[in-house]
Amino acid sequence: MSRGDLVEVVVVDDQELVRAGLRGILRERYGFSVVAELGDGTDVVATVGRLAPAVVVMDVRMPHVDGVAATRALRAVADAPPVLVLTTFDDEAVLAGALRAGAAGFLLKGAPAEDLQRAVRTVAAGGAWLDPAVTARVLATYRDGSAPVRPGAQVDLLTPREREVLALAGAGLSNAEIAAELVLGEGTVKTHISHVFTKLGLRDRAAAVVFAFDHGLVRPGEPR
Repeated sequence: MSRGDLVEVVVVDDQELVRAGLRGILRERYGFSVVAELGDGTDVVATVGRLAPAVVVMDVRMPHVDGVAATRALRAVADAPPVLVLTTFDDEAVLAGALRAGAAGFLLKGAPAEDLQRAVRTVAAGGAWLDPAVTARVLATYRDGSAPVRPGAQVDLLTPREREVLALAGAGLSNAEIAAELVLGEGTVKTHISHVFTKLGLRDRAAAVVFAFDHGLVRPGEPR
């Protein structure tokens, strides 16, 4: 959860130096609090259950339980926080696997510190974050390994407002950000999102992002 003005984060990475760097980027002066650090995914579910953080920042390549398996286990728990995957590898198969496991997005570790901060805030608020450096390749791999969108799922099934909402969700905006952009209530945005998922047969935000990219509503590398 976010207590006060701080976004509470659990960091999961097998390298102490990386965890130290993440602590420096996600510290209180920037509006964050790292409430726990783990060296692999073994204890993620128990730690999250005990601390209820707003976000889990997760490496993918770790011993014992890797980030994809840990993400899958965590997302099977009711009210689990979103997972932002970090990796030094632009391995589209691994990152696509993390999306299929339920991750809210991914970021390469070479990205600027400001991007990590923005990504954590975005997924904490219910949005998605896809690193533009590898988005196109990752989405192609994600599509190849995922169930196809329901036949007949076309953009023209959506109302103009639902299409606007989908485009903004595909660009990674949270419901609150979409509400502000379109001058709507957040509850109204949630209703539109639900209608979009139902009409298009989408199971989650990642699938919505893929659909938005595939139908030209948003393009890799476009500014947020």
